[in-house]
Amino acid sequence: MNDRILEQLHAVLDARKQAADPDASYVASLHAKGLNKILEKVGEEATETILAAKDATDDAGRADLVGETADLWFHSLVMLSHLNLSYRDVLTELEKRFDLSGHAEKASRQ
Repeated sequence: MNDRILEQLHAVLDARKQAADPDASYVASLHAKGLNKILEKVGEEATETILAAKDATDDAGRADLVGETADLWFHSLVMLSHLNLSYRDVLTELEKRFDLSGHAEKASRQ
């Protein structure tokens, strides 16, 4: 497995955001349609991921869940890219939370 996949995907998403033809690139077409369309796709993929998780009772169901989760992550990365953020920002936030209990982290946001 390639541990650099997020960096490679980030580079592709950035290149498609910057210079790709929306008629030739799905990512470029999402950026051209704007944030609301990207958010719609994130919401759609989140719902599909939840539904797949409910049915992940066998190998086929778990494979479907992995595929839907990949779709959700992908569209979330497109959203971050559109907002000039990246997976690195999310990893930095997760790293800050690593030694913090979930209850304490949640309380700190209130």
